[in-house]
Amino acid sequence: MPSFTLKKNSGFTLIELMIVIAIIGTLAGIAVPMFSSYKDRAYIARIKVEIKNIEGDIMAFMIENDRFPIDLAELGLGGILDPYGNPYQYLPAPADKHGGGMGQMRKDHNLVPVNTDFDLYSMGKDGRSSPPFTARASRDDIVRANNGQYIGLVSGY
Repeated sequence: MPSFTLKKNSGFTLIELMIVIAIIGTLAGIAVPMFSSYKDRAYIARIKVEIKNIEGDIMAFMIENDRFPIDLAELGLGGILDPYGNPYQYLPAPADKHGGGMGQMRKDHNLVPVNTDFDLYSMGKDGRSSPPFTARASRDDIVRANNGQYIGLVSGY
């Protein structure tokens, strides 16, 4: 009698490979948004700290010079960028607090300026902004409001 021996294949079948690729794709689909969200939260935390530090520099300038700086360059911070690569925005309140020039200041949902001394903010992830907090372009901005009592996302104000 002839002897037949079965040769055993020791590789993966196409179905097994497709299942493994599907599992890896699913895990990547879950992990990438979570990482992106974590990265955004870290950027926002860093921006809050940097705004607080810049605010301290502005207040020190005010104490020494009895006036607010005209811009961040006067503090030596003209080229400072947020983690998204956008320059920080600084607007001193106009000397005339009775309405003159308050048009550029950041405003809450009632269109009342959120600061009486100066505005300091990051334009957020999209790099766009608008003075009223209700504007779509402003929702991701990280702002200093209530004269430094609040530093955080416009959407949380």
